[in-house]
Amino acid sequence: MKKRNFITGTIAGLVAAAALGGVVAAQEVTLRLHQFLPPPAPVPAQILKPWAEGVEKASDGRIKIQHFDAMSLGGRPPELMDQARDGVVDLSMTVVGYTPGRFPRTEVFELPFMMTDPVATAAAYWEMVENDFQNNEYKDVKVLGAWVHGPGLIHTKDGVNKLEDLKGLTLRGPTRIINDLLGELGAEPVGMPLPAIPEALSKGVVKGTVIPWEVTTAIRLSELVGNHTEFAGDEAFYTAAIVLVMNKAKYDALPDDLKAILDAESGAKLSTFATQVMWDMDAPAKKIAVDAGNTVVTLDEAEVARWKEAAEPVVDRWIADMESKGIDGAALIEEARALIKKHGG
Repeated sequence: MKKRNFITGTIAGLVAAAALGGVVAAQEVTLRLHQFLPPPAPVPAQILKPWAEGVEKASDGRIKIQHFDAMSLGGRPPELMDQARDGVVDLSMTVVGYTPGRFPRTEVFELPFMMTDPVATAAAYWEMVENDFQNNEYKDVKVLGAWVHGPGLIHTKDGVNKLEDLKGLTLRGPTRIINDLLGELGAEPVGMPLPAIPEALSKGVVKGTVIPWEVTTAIRLSELVGNHTEFAGDEAFYTAAIVLVMNKAKYDALPDDLKAILDAESGAKLSTFATQVMWDMDAPAKKIAVDAGNTVVTLDEAEVARWKEAAEPVVDRWIADMESKGIDGAALIEEARALIKKHGG
């Protein structure tokens, strides 16, 4: 009888262990992260991969993140948001404005001369995502991070030293708002994602581009153009909104403890970290251009004031466009500015 009890107990124990093993296995998850930049670029190398390592460590390896850079899973950069929404990938990092007009509230941070301190702006952006945007324009995905890059500037073959130099100049722009700004200032904007810039410059499709210093290294821009135009003052010419999003069903299916870990490593922590990294990388990227003998000019505050005045219709049009969508654009501007100031900008 004792032997029978021992065998029965042993079998029961094995069954329980197997069941427990199944629970543990079910709590492990592998997430595929897709984005458009090459692996050595600062965003994947110094933001996304360190963030993923932090998530993996905090979860004791129960969350694993696989990185697929430079659109290696297929598609084009404007499709990244939908890839995450539709479950083609689990995570995607993208510039929000690559899908023009679909995320109108977010555009408030891309308005001309809106951004002061980039990290404060990222903190403000994340707060508005958490309190507002997640439940409306991002309702089809789970936003894990929302940030901006450092001050945007103009990079051209022939140089821009005053407002009039923009007239008729073909310039690549990243988003709807920034292209509207370039057009209002006299340029001929050509919208395209960042990976398309080198070919467009080499073929003469554009004569220049607007991007921050940091990302110039990813496309070796200082070898393609010889002139760079910066702006004096505390307010940046422009910035672009960036997000890391997750498939909503995949997020909802996570056990509560893994959700808590993912949330703790993401959100405001990731958003401000990402912006700080991008901002910090502006200086070494600028040094590459200077060391190459390129010309860097800084428009003085009097000249910048002319650009600000010329850009005012862009803001007016955006507010009118928001009103047509039932959104109070003026209130969003006021809120964004107040939050940037609150966070130290």
